[in-house]
Amino acid sequence: MEFMRGICNIRPDPRGCVLTLGNFDGIHLGHQQIISTVRTRARELGVSSAVLFFEPQPREYFAHEHTPARLTTLHEKHRFMSSLGIDKLCCLRFSPELAQMEPEDFVTGILLEKFRLRHLIIGDDFRFGRKRRGSFDLLIRMGAETGQFTVEQAPSFSLDGQRVSSTRIREALAQDHLDQACRMLGRPYSITGRIVHGQRLGRTLGFPTANISLKRLVAPVSGVYAISADLGDTRCRGIANVGTRPTVNGTTALLEAHLFGFSGDLYGRTVCVELISKIREERRFADLDALKDQIARDCQTAEELFAGMN
Repeated sequence: MEFMRGICNIRPDPRGCVLTLGNFDGIHLGHQQIISTVRTRARELGVSSAVLFFEPQPREYFAHEHTPARLTTLHEKHRFMSSLGIDKLCCLRFSPELAQMEPEDFVTGILLEKFRLRHLIIGDDFRFGRKRRGSFDLLIRMGAETGQFTVEQAPSFSLDGQRVSSTRIREALAQDHLDQACRMLGRPYSITGRIVHGQRLGRTLGFPTANISLKRLVAPVSGVYAISADLGDTRCRGIANVGTRPTVNGTTALLEAHLFGFSGDLYGRTVCVELISKIREERRFADLDALKDQIARDCQTAEELFAGMN
């Protein structure tokens, strides 16, 4: 998969492409269905398949601290997209200029000029351009007027009679329904990141942790979880706290994972942490001894959970 970041780095296929665009937050089963259709149409036309998304996500740009919780970071989107067989993945910076661009200019200046669009596939709720004026009907009209591309509206993907969406996944995670989120994603919910240096407090307490920056304005989960961690060359079970660590007056949200039976230097490595089951909410303890005792109980709870899964 070719990854292109920024308008100046877009290298169009002379044959053109089949493209879809949107936020793709979570890359859930509905997104995967759209991407599968993109690949099919690209094979039929003999052109490349492409996905376009934006950083920051438009709602983050407009809402700032009031933005919805983010399911996937740029790195995670790249990781998941690379497994779906897309030829080209493009990320454009959502800037003031892009936010004010008329939808007609976006189609002609970016989709046609930069991507040489042949066929466009969009979700049923997609809007774009200044004041969200761009719509499926506008795209149909411009495709007919230019004679250069056709448009297809992807049907909703439903489970148990309900439409799968990023919003429903956020709600499921906020309500601790990890099983529901897993079904809509087609995989356990996970957080991927590079392990960074922390305060080494976990080591002092006897529970060394791998610390991962969440890189989100708003995290979709918080609390203590039983986890499975993929380190690339090995997989470990353990527990993780996602939150601000109120007992030590933390202010920045962080994922701290204690991996059972693991010893070694993890700094700088990338880890994918799958959330298996929630153990409890994050809370402030009276002192570090009380926190240490609770971590020991959390580990025991997780061990019992894993024993029941074997």
